[in-house]
Amino acid sequence: MEHVSIPDIPIKASRVGLGTWAMGGVSWGHTDDDESIRTIHSALDRGINLIDTAPAYGDGHAEEVVGRALAERGGRERLIIATKVGLEWRGNTIFRIATRERIFEEIDASLRRLQTDYLDLYQVHWPDPLVPIEETAAAMLELKQQGKIRAIGVSNYSVEEMERFRCVAPLASAQPPYNIFERTAEDIIAWCEAHGVATLAYEVLCRGLLTGQIHPDTRFAEDDLRRTDPKFQPPRFAQYLAAVQRLEEFARNRYGKSLLALAVRWALDQPGVSVVLWGTRHPNRLEPLNEVFGWRIDAAANAQIDRILSETVRDPVGPEFMAPSVRPATEAHAIF
Repeated sequence: MEHVSIPDIPIKASRVGLGTWAMGGVSWGHTDDDESIRTIHSALDRGINLIDTAPAYGDGHAEEVVGRALAERGGRERLIIATKVGLEWRGNTIFRIATRERIFEEIDASLRRLQTDYLDLYQVHWPDPLVPIEETAAAMLELKQQGKIRAIGVSNYSVEEMERFRCVAPLASAQPPYNIFERTAEDIIAWCEAHGVATLAYEVLCRGLLTGQIHPDTRFAEDDLRRTDPKFQPPRFAQYLAAVQRLEEFARNRYGKSLLALAVRWALDQPGVSVVLWGTRHPNRLEPLNEVFGWRIDAAANAQIDRILSETVRDPVGPEFMAPSVRPATEAHAIF
């Protein structure tokens, strides 16, 4: 396992962290809590010490699963628990809400579900356009000063938003979506590298596309977010699957590796990337982890990967569809 330092966190983080979105039981079809717990234990056995979660993943359910798994395991002081704040489920829709009051409510609920008295990394899940960034940052700084959190992070923020945030509170990390297919975050990652901010890249497997386990006849559950992901709709789906097939052949012929290992290694080798988040809820899906280490992707290989994409994906699309809703503007009057 490779390790990296994240500002304000005293222990080094594994460069592969475990993502727990699917463990929440919402947006990814049915989930089995016991299997999720076995997955967390397997990740720890394999040297992963950073677990990333959020209240939005199943309205707190993923945090509860992580809390159970870590309580059974013990060794809290050797782990980095990263969670988030600033989203709210209303029926079947999720909205951004990053007011001071909401942040102070959510921290205590997250600590309870995670069965811990502090968080290593607390991240604002999405910027809330109805709340001044300075208000959100000031609330996060208060939590840090109280000792409830060690480090402050943001997720899905632009460079301009991070600049404003950093004027009020120290910024330890940013979490953007980033993978072979989705690279719009490269300006964010470059800014973070220049300013000493760690980056945690999420969706490195592009919602399963880069595992090689999705095929033209794959069917998704009714609540699976991939049913509304433009990459999984015709005509783009066929284009991305053609790229997957070519990338799979390239990984095997060039390195003797799986496509999944290539996708994770690619993200790890990009300048400015500190940690990649490997999202899964099945222990056996972590078996390729050993394939990721001990080699690098050079410039010639990167160029070949880019050629494959240019020849197959004629109508590329980013991860924009994942953005949660903004609350009605009328709610802003109760905030200021």
